[in-house]
Amino acid sequence: MTVNNLKLPSLSEVANIWQQTLHWTPTVQQQVQFQQLYEFILEGNRQFNLTRITDPQEFWEKHLWDSLRGIAPLLRDGGDENVISAPTLLSSLSFIDIGTGAGFPGIPVAITVANSTVTLLDSTQKKMTFVEKLRAALDLTNVKTLTGRSEEVGQQPQHRQTYDVALIRAVGTASVCAEYALPLLKQGGLAVIYRGNWTQEETKALENAVNQLGGVIESIEKFTTPLTDSIRHCLYLRKVATTPVEFPRPVGVPTQKPL
Repeated sequence: MTVNNLKLPSLSEVANIWQQTLHWTPTVQQQVQFQQLYEFILEGNRQFNLTRITDPQEFWEKHLWDSLRGIAPLLRDGGDENVISAPTLLSSLSFIDIGTGAGFPGIPVAITVANSTVTLLDSTQKKMTFVEKLRAALDLTNVKTLTGRSEEVGQQPQHRQTYDVALIRAVGTASVCAEYALPLLKQGGLAVIYRGNWTQEETKALENAVNQLGGVIESIEKFTTPLTDSIRHCLYLRKVATTPVEFPRPVGVPTQKPL
């Protein structure tokens, strides 16, 4: 039963959008899981105020599609010359979603790449308690949860230089996101930073930060959302060298004194 009879756009309605924009289409089972995710978020919203986005089409575009657009280079056909030279999703990858909040983009990614593991990291215990219930409700056995600050987790041996892909959405400035993400990546790993608008001046500032952290800006993709034509960007940072031991700096320092 759907909550208040609210249903996401059906697969038949949006299959062509998935295919045209991501070169990927969810299975029927994945579509069912997306609907279950939506219903669980609506129910949890009553208690936790998780998101202001509750309209089904808006939820589909801003939470589901946008989450998966960030990993589009990993979903595309390997024969496309424009594909970022990222690890293929045909093999098992380890993702970490930094500042996951209500589970975005990590939960949609976990549903999409069930052969990989996705660790959801957030410092707010209340949110992580909700996400753990969400994981159980959707039977997502490939999802792990981790409560903590990324500045501290990034210095812990069991997490530092451990992940193939770091996802970070709506957390802070791009340089702060880079300082959170790059220490967690294996060499050769990929950080995906989700942004709205983006400028060339911001690129120059980010380059300085990324260079200090052992990374390079591999690509910046600009795109528009399929239903409302809103402008979005995804920044792809490649880990090419070991991140110096002083990064990430102690809690609060990256935001107070960005690189």
